[in-house]
Amino acid sequence: MTQAINEPIQGILFDLDGVIADSETGWNAIDGAMLAECGVTYNGEHKEHVLGKSFPLALQFYKETFNLTQSVEELLPLRTRIAAEFYATKIDIYPDVLPVMEFLRESKLPIALATSSVGSLIRPFLNRHDLTKYFNVIITGEQVTRGKPYPDIYLLAAREIGVEAPKCLVVEDALAGVQAGKSAGALVAAIPDPRFMDVTLYPGKCDFILNRLGELPELVKRLI
Repeated sequence: MTQAINEPIQGILFDLDGVIADSETGWNAIDGAMLAECGVTYNGEHKEHVLGKSFPLALQFYKETFNLTQSVEELLPLRTRIAAEFYATKIDIYPDVLPVMEFLRESKLPIALATSSVGSLIRPFLNRHDLTKYFNVIITGEQVTRGKPYPDIYLLAAREIGVEAPKCLVVEDALAGVQAGKSAGALVAAIPDPRFMDVTLYPGKCDFILNRLGELPELVKRLI
């Protein structure tokens, strides 16, 4: 899917989970372990309701769905602790990540990471895979009051790289992130994973739909 491009893009804003980190299956296990500590059996059956959303919004969903007695504030460190272990030791990157990042570094475009995950969780992951060097700015979920699907994180990321959001390309997988990018005024390229998402829901909600991250360089060449 394409739209008319009025001027070249000047920056790229990346989501992490489902775009760079092959973590969506891992989140079923993470949330299953978290909810087990709350006395609930969970096998990922509500994944579509939390995919791409901020920690507080995801936890509020679980609290209401399972009638948890714990508050969101109590659940936050529990989910973070369990997820941090997964990210530090188990979560891998997609095969296309490193060549795509090398291409983008050569393009000289400023690049930001804008993830709903918290910094203490994702920074060990980025370091383990030697990815930190590719980002001019890293924005994590605790740096904004309203998480995705609100636009705040992408507006902040664009501001931090010194580019207006409408001149940025957002790279996302989940519809909540796509909505955040569009609400920020950016162009959005979506890479929906058919293992977890209904890809028929994406046309009309984003500007470009890619089958895999490896298709991004050709799109960027067109947009710059």
